[in-house]
Amino acid sequence: MRIEKDILAKNDAYARENRERLKEAGVFAINLVSSPGSGKTTLLVKTIEMLKSTVPVVVIEGDQETSLDAERIRATNIPTVQINTGRGCHLDAHMVGHALDSLPLKRNSILFVENVGNLVCPAGFDLGEALKVAILSVTEGDDKPLKYPDTFAAASMMVLSKIDLLPHLDFDVAACIEHARSINPDIAVLQVSARSGAGMVGWIDWLINSADRAARAEGVVHGHA
Repeated sequence: MRIEKDILAKNDAYARENRERLKEAGVFAINLVSSPGSGKTTLLVKTIEMLKSTVPVVVIEGDQETSLDAERIRATNIPTVQINTGRGCHLDAHMVGHALDSLPLKRNSILFVENVGNLVCPAGFDLGEALKVAILSVTEGDDKPLKYPDTFAAASMMVLSKIDLLPHLDFDVAACIEHARSINPDIAVLQVSARSGAGMVGWIDWLINSADRAARAEGVVHGHA
């Protein structure tokens, strides 16, 4: 337990440094957390395509091995840094700090951190982000928020992805939302399909509005080109 506390304390110190650095640069950071196969990368690619003409976007891509997802992101012509964690099941703030050194941090930009696919480990590690977003595919169980409460307690938003598949599944959307809000009454919820485009405008609006609110809270005018 003492070792775990020491690890988290060191991580939190790095996270504070990252947060201050991002604040000074005028960058709004989102930590995307999900289990493997949630459609996180597909959602991110679609998000970038919809955002990049109006908002500068950069990405930190986390995986245990390979750069396959990072290559999909780079195909959108967005600056992307790959972090491979090896046996590690999550990104930590020290890794993210090093990745920031390789990214062009333009004022009024959005940084997406795509965490390693895992609903357990990432919940305990602050990366210096402004907000966490939990992405849950409707191909998973609607009881996931109850099974992995720390992730949903820490998230500002739950995105239910792949909703175009709902007619073929027994996923109870209302029950899933109820479970999430029993853990985190303030969690926002959006239902999206990156494939069909359903809900994507609402997702983009939420991102931009969240970035604007954060900037106003810091006394910064957060304009978009």
